[in-house]
Amino acid sequence: MADIVIMPKLGFDMAEGTLVRWVRQVGESVTKGEVLAEIETDKATVEVESGFSGVVRHHVVEPGTSVPVGSPIAVIGSADEAIDLEEIGRANAAAGAGDAKTAAAAGAAAIAAPASPEAAAPAGRVNASPLARRLATEAGLDLASVRGSGVGGRITRKDIEAVRGAPMARPAAAAPPGARLAPLAFTPSAAGEAKRVPLSRLRQAIGRRMTEAKQQLPHFYVTHEYRMEALMAVRAQANAYLADDEKLSVNDFLVKAVALCLREFPNLNASLAADAVVQHAEVSVGVAVAVEGGLLTVVTREADRKPLRLLARETREMVARAREGKVRPSDVEGSTFTVSNLGMYEVEHFIAIINPPEAAILAVGSVRQVPVVEEGVVKAGLRMNATLSADHRVSDGAEAARFLQALARYIENPAGLLL
Repeated sequence: MADIVIMPKLGFDMAEGTLVRWVRQVGESVTKGEVLAEIETDKATVEVESGFSGVVRHHVVEPGTSVPVGSPIAVIGSADEAIDLEEIGRANAAAGAGDAKTAAAAGAAAIAAPASPEAAAPAGRVNASPLARRLATEAGLDLASVRGSGVGGRITRKDIEAVRGAPMARPAAAAPPGARLAPLAFTPSAAGEAKRVPLSRLRQAIGRRMTEAKQQLPHFYVTHEYRMEALMAVRAQANAYLADDEKLSVNDFLVKAVALCLREFPNLNASLAADAVVQHAEVSVGVAVAVEGGLLTVVTREADRKPLRLLARETREMVARAREGKVRPSDVEGSTFTVSNLGMYEVEHFIAIINPPEAAILAVGSVRQVPVVEEGVVKAGLRMNATLSADHRVSDGAEAARFLQALARYIENPAGLLL
């Protein structure tokens, strides 16, 4: 019997997803583990892999459709198999449970309705990627006037950028020395209308989750300053042996150091569950990544056990997928602790909001050259501030301070991080 592909649950709070595009069309073969479709969740556009091998026989939903978790989205079977879509729909609804059963029953009628091999955008809706829609809104462009270069005329980011890419005006030549300035004058212009920019699904999700976290989690904060001379020197020496696409970042060292410290402080590698603290067996460090329209957290699993170069490579690959809108479900789920680094923006110090259901997050500033006093002598030194935000129901200030001191042992003696 043919298999039904349902809208997967890609996060603990995910209720629905939007089918962005089909990677495998009706009549094409697909192997279990191959990408079947792209789905936009509250967090990102995710490449969803097929759980079955066979031929795509039916698309239940069209691109641009929002679908509840557990609802049917496709049917996969053999090439010559006789498929009764109504029977499959009834069987799928009967086999479901809980929310998935309700969603599957609601989708049974959709399965029974035949779909064309090339699903088009719904009537009246322009066929465009979510990112293209956001860029068009920000630029004040009418998508109906943009010609799409993607599959089936789909409008992509490059199409929006091509329309927006008008040549920049050249700066005016500087006035010659001694020239007198014209009298200062100002003519008020007519007030324009305020621009209303709809919140993206990602921005809405960030707002909802962070509001809940700030209101429900009793945050407290502890800051530590770190000596960075040794780490910067070791990083430079290691990178001298590595290709450009393999070089280690400061953040790679920090993620590894944090992971090793979490072995010593399991209370910070934990989640609160009712009247108990769940100390996770695996250390999976999330790294906050700035993406178009918001923020994502990609997850390095077993970061305490992986060699630094492997950890760095996996992080680079996940960050690249996140910024291209092609993250995998495993990229963004399952973190037990998060590192948020704004050092590349020359930020000296900031505090971060805990990412539920985690118990803590580390906010990292930039490495700065500052005057320091050592043995009564003022000299130049490299320093970095990091602030731990922790849930006071799970931990307290003394434990947070000891964690930051333990982190200093790895950061200020970084050779061990390369082993």
